[in-house]
Amino acid sequence: METGTNKSTAKLMRVLECFSTRDRLLTVTEIAARTQLPRSTAHRAILSLKAIGLLDQDASREAYRLGLKLLQLGVTVLHNMDLQTEARPLVEALGTLTGETVHLCVFDGERMVFVERAAGGRTGATNATITMELSPCHCTGVGKAALAFQDEAAIRRVIAAGLTGFTDSTLTEPAALLAALAGIRTSSYALDMSEHRQGVHCVAAPIRAANGRVIAAISVSGEAARLPAERLHRLAPYVISHAAAISRRLGFAGDETTPRP
Repeated sequence: METGTNKSTAKLMRVLECFSTRDRLLTVTEIAARTQLPRSTAHRAILSLKAIGLLDQDASREAYRLGLKLLQLGVTVLHNMDLQTEARPLVEALGTLTGETVHLCVFDGERMVFVERAAGGRTGATNATITMELSPCHCTGVGKAALAFQDEAAIRRVIAAGLTGFTDSTLTEPAALLAALAGIRTSSYALDMSEHRQGVHCVAAPIRAANGRVIAAISVSGEAARLPAERLHRLAPYVISHAAAISRRLGFAGDETTPRP
């Protein structure tokens, strides 16, 4: 049975979930419509969130945006995640093995959040700084590797947000993306052939939490001239094995190749 506190918390979450990278500023009326809450209820929830820094009011005072407090909390979450600690030696090892840039990214429900590592080879010394850079899911190796193993609702959400074309190679048609995701579920790795940035290729594999849910991905990326398709396919088993090792460090004891969300 849902208590009054639970109901209030749920209303606050519904308000926060109205915002996205496309809908950065929303008025009280828009928030009420999206949450299906009475305008007065939505306004009270907005004021509560504003009071604790989770929402900021626009200079015009007619609209609201997500507050910086959420960014601070997000950085804290990333710093405290087991993923960051457990993955670091394997990210560094993969960078040394391949001599290319290795990225570790977390799936936030719609996009990938980079926890960037530059490990060995051409990339220089390891950089342990969390960048909080957001990357799209439909046109990056890490994004497709994570998205392929999400539930149907998450995939629909990404498609509904729009499949922006970054290069001539970007998959901008839902049917093409869905076909690519099906292939990734079979192979357990994803390629980015200049789909996000022209002249940059990438191979990525999913990382699972203890419960089997894909929460992140790891990739090897570099200049297309150094990473043609045939080399990416040769590197794929190493990326998969390092992703699987990270998953095991997080407590996952199942089969990493099992195509489940």
